[in-house]
Amino acid sequence: MERQDSHLLRELIRFLVKSLGVLEKGEATCCGTTVSQCHAIVEIERAKEISLNKLAEVLSLDKSTMSRTINNLVESNLVFRDLHPEDRRYVSIKLTDSGKRVFNNIESSMDQYYKSILDSIPENKREQVLESLELLIDAVKNNKCC
Repeated sequence: MERQDSHLLRELIRFLVKSLGVLEKGEATCCGTTVSQCHAIVEIERAKEISLNKLAEVLSLDKSTMSRTINNLVESNLVFRDLHPEDRRYVSIKLTDSGKRVFNNIESSMDQYYKSILDSIPENKREQVLESLELLIDAVKNNKCC
């Protein structure tokens, strides 16, 4: 029974990931950014200012991948990248005004999208779904794979 349950959990999560487009490598449907850029923009604005290393850590990406993503965002005039005057290894990242507009568009689009998903769940089950997702996230954090 346990094997069947864990297999079902795996298949449900795979379906959820595919349905949400998490594996999508092309353009995000919001604001013409890639999925990686979209995640970076959101994390940068939520932090207001963040180091390249910390951003890579938050997004679970290696520093070189994060650096390439930030380079593209700098070229698109969506982020500022500043080197610390005394420690050139420390790179501080903030959104430009254009980046803040993209962030606001992303937030608005995602709020609308997830509201429609939540509204599709029977009202008496919504709290249960949210609580179950929190439990699942905690379990994933405590059981790193491979």
